[in-house]
Amino acid sequence: MKPRNYLPPYRGARWGRTIRFLLHASVFLAAGGAPALAVAEQLRPEVESFIGEMVVRHGFEQASLAHIFSTVQFQPSIITVMSRPATSRPWYEYRPAFINSKRISGGIEFWNRYGGILEQARKEFGVPEEIIVAIIGVETMYGVQTGSHRVLDALATLAFDYPRRASFFRDELEHYLLLGRERSADLADLLNIKGSYAGAIGVPQFMPSSYRRYAVDFDHDGKIDLTGSMADAIGSVANYLKSYGWEAEQAIVLPALVNGEKYRAALFAGQKPGYSAEEMRKLGIITRTGFPLGRHATLIKLENADGNEYWLGFNNFYVITRYNRSVHYAMSVLQLAEHIRTARIFSVQQ
Repeated sequence: MKPRNYLPPYRGARWGRTIRFLLHASVFLAAGGAPALAVAEQLRPEVESFIGEMVVRHGFEQASLAHIFSTVQFQPSIITVMSRPATSRPWYEYRPAFINSKRISGGIEFWNRYGGILEQARKEFGVPEEIIVAIIGVETMYGVQTGSHRVLDALATLAFDYPRRASFFRDELEHYLLLGRERSADLADLLNIKGSYAGAIGVPQFMPSSYRRYAVDFDHDGKIDLTGSMADAIGSVANYLKSYGWEAEQAIVLPALVNGEKYRAALFAGQKPGYSAEEMRKLGIITRTGFPLGRHATLIKLENADGNEYWLGFNNFYVITRYNRSVHYAMSVLQLAEHIRTARIFSVQQ
């Protein structure tokens, strides 16, 4: 069912010249003029409002953006998928999609192929190779599945037709247009690239804001390319985690046991870990191994078919959840990473 105040978006030509319009816009604006672009259709009021904000805040040319947004194609399937995220499934259903022989063997192959770059990233950012490999494996099956949606369509659909998170996606749409202007010399067709249904881009599936803030030129070729350069993708994942506070050679998770009901107060709710070993003990939470001295943790609960399992999550666990806010996501990355590392060591020893 369409929203009560739904107005169908207008469809237009494909995106062959979109980046040129942005480039022309900046040139004409600097010259005090405006490009002569006729826009036949009237845009939705919320789109026109967004365009006005981009003109005022960032100096875009209104006619250029109006032309660009006249090509947006609303994708109702994206709203459907966003309303039923995979991470909402219980752990015992979610886990097999990412912890399986295909992703483990693919991770070993990826590590073997890009071992030198992964080692360089570990030395520079402190993030273990297996964590970087596992994130790329979970996100895009090691760069194979980077998405089939036009990023502009995805972001515009979510920005203007997904009220629950419209503010977030309007911000990402803003960053996407800015990214197009910033990277135009390097990625001439940036505004026509494809990505995930949520508008994530490239091998590491960076949202536009993350692309602008954390993507790095790790192969030192003078450009940043998260789609065509695996070195840039690897370095950018490591830089992202480091920027959010990754601590080299520190515990990430430990198995835990719980008693009573007080433990619920320590369950992970998106905040940085804040419970000491003594505070955990008072809540009926103990570890099966030693609690790292001076560290703080949060409690992770995973639902299995035959009961729950519990883990303590430390700072680096929290950092992984900055990539994706889901506990299931973070634990799948960690467990895939461990399987890849162990299997790779075993294969080398054979």
